Amino acid sequence: MDILIIAGNARSLIANRGDLIQDLKSRGLSVAAAVPSADYLSEVESLGIPIYQFDMGRTGMNPVHDFKTILSLRKLIKSCKPKAVFGYNIKPVIYGSFAAKSAGVPRIYSMITGLGHVFSGEGGTKKHVRFIASLLYRSALFFNRKVFFQNPDDIQEFKQRNILTDPKKVVRVYGSGVNMEQYPPSKLPEGNVTFLYIGRLLYEKGINEFCEAAALVKAANPHARFVAVGPHDPTLPHSCSNSDLERWKSVGAVEFIGGVSDVRPWLEQGTVFVFPSYYREGTPRCVLEAMSMGRPIITTDSPGCRETVIRGENGILVPPRDSKAVAAAMQRFVDEPLLAEQMGKASIRFVEEYYDVRKVNRVIMDAMELV
Repeated sequence: MDILIIAGNARSLIANRGDLIQDLKSRGLSVAAAVPSADYLSEVESLGIPIYQFDMGRTGMNPVHDFKTILSLRKLIKSCKPKAVFGYNIKPVIYGSFAAKSAGVPRIYSMITGLGHVFSGEGGTKKHVRFIASLLYRSALFFNRKVFFQNPDDIQEFKQRNILTDPKKVVRVYGSGVNMEQYPPSKLPEGNVTFLYIGRLLYEKGINEFCEAAALVKAANPHARFVAVGPHDPTLPHSCSNSDLERWKSVGAVEFIGGVSDVRPWLEQGTVFVFPSYYREGTPRCVLEAMSMGRPIITTDSPGCRETVIRGENGILVPPRDSKAVAAAMQRFVDEPLLAEQMGKASIRFVEEYYDVRKVNRVIMDAMELV
């Protein structure tokens, strides 16, 4: 086997690494993937590669359980005998790197797909967890040939914390890329402006700011439409509470659609894509998909998100955790009807130049030097 991909969950393997898998195969490489048993989905078999399962907790750090994860991955890797291992998301990167090194894999690669809530926020507990995570990252990435980063803020963070001290290992890529054939430009909907949020209903993803801003703008512009597409899983850390969700529904400004298998019909209905995340994103895929389909963007001036907007060209950046700023940005699109089309075209050009998945994958594969 040429390369084993260690994924954080099956859904991300399909959505974020599916094109990379096909491009690796097109170069004549044999590819397999490992996904946590808790997040396995039968749809992952459609990728057409061997899929292995391993035991890994979804959240938190438990030394005993995490050591078992390393042993489970080591056993899997030794049986597969891959020439290279590529992990992404924090646990697959850290524990996958340890397991691959102990199994004698000659080439180990990782992708930092954002730093998440571990590297955001203050407080004694957060600082303690961040310290431990930094130590684990530093130890694991020591064994990596290359480490791929999706935004410059994460590179700087790792440098400042002395997590990654060898600049030769650093490779910057433009997110996971987006398949422009699957997300082709589409005409903006006619009529009243529709503001669209797509993502899990997590506070860190900005669902609270979207709903509060929607209520403010709806009061002054009753014909404007606000739609939130995404699942609500109250078991996830930082998920919005049931009481907040019911309150937003009772206000009536936002239509809640729930999770969907295909976001493209909703992107076609949207005029402006709104993603007020303050989560430490790598590069949010939902934003890239909206840009590829020709939508202007309202997002935050925060790591991972700010890279998707050229100020004044394809969207508007707002401060994190600022509902009024989100509302003001929304109102501008209501007041300037031609702005959405102008910025939407700029989004397409931006994606074509930097975020096309084929360009992103070429950088990854060339850096790996597998062929």
